[in-house]
Amino acid sequence: MEYVTLNNGVKMPVLGYGVYQVDPAECERCVLDAIALGYRSIDTAQAYANEGGVGNAIAACGIPRDQLFITTKVWISNAGYEKAKKSIQESLQNLKTDYVDLLLIHQPFGDYYGTYRAMEESYAAGQARAIGVSNFYPDRFIDLAHFSKVKPAVNQIETHVFQQQKTARKVLANHGAQIESWGPFAEGKNGFFTNPTLLRIGSRYDKSPAQVALRFLIQSGVVVIPKSTHKERMKENLDVFDFTLTREEMAEIGALDTGNSLFFSHQDPKTVEWFMSLV
Repeated sequence: MEYVTLNNGVKMPVLGYGVYQVDPAECERCVLDAIALGYRSIDTAQAYANEGGVGNAIAACGIPRDQLFITTKVWISNAGYEKAKKSIQESLQNLKTDYVDLLLIHQPFGDYYGTYRAMEESYAAGQARAIGVSNFYPDRFIDLAHFSKVKPAVNQIETHVFQQQKTARKVLANHGAQIESWGPFAEGKNGFFTNPTLLRIGSRYDKSPAQVALRFLIQSGVVVIPKSTHKERMKENLDVFDFTLTREEMAEIGALDTGNSLFFSHQDPKTVEWFMSLV
């Protein structure tokens, strides 16, 4: 496994296993499968309702806790100092651990400044080895970064071959923050798995479009957390460290970027109203 070093010196695997939309009833099995295959980074969230399954797997896997990298996120309904502080303790209980390796704000809505203060306290208390944000666009990220004691170590945002976050990556680099991808396969949108460029390049290495896309992101300095409930697909997603894309291939895939989200925009009033309904 390859690692990146976060702005506080913590090492984070460049490839992990995400459990977004994994049924809570099968989450423990999926995480145990992933760990058995060699995954050491597991990404969950309060909103996924499967922290308990991740916690059961952590307790049962037989891997020392210090060899695992566990991420969770504070949801909008727990925004604000007091709610966030309480929810972080609940997450630790669900995860059956005294600390998480990365603690993120899930969305930039509600009193996320209060949430971040609670996270800074958790960081100081050793309950989080690193803290950061998710889904923060450059403007809100810059604002929070300038007025926080502990600089965000990570911003987990939609990043895939069709939305490569070129502007956001420059901003994050300027602030010493690591970009992490959610949705590295774009959830199959825009003909992802049959894209001619990914297929053509993959045929040269006997790799699938998904593997080529993951390799592209990793070589671009992006941490990835692909999700699958199938053990063979988990294994395939992990098998991306035995080939390297050429400069020309990187440029070909780079040209697929549209610069636009395939999911939602925080600039869309209807999207924001929907998020506000959750607070």
